[in-house]
Amino acid sequence: MTELSAQDLLKHIENKIAEGAYKDSVHKITLITTRDVIRTILNTEF
Repeated sequence: MTELSAQDLLKHIENKIAEGAYKDSVHKITLITTRDVIRTILNTEF
């Protein structure tokens, strides 16, 4: 199993959104929400 940093995960999610690599609009919204939560955590807690 590969370990990812939060920054790596954030980049991966942003790439999926930018490339349109999601199943449907609900999946896209989930990715966007996840991205926003990770950004908020990184900006406020570290």
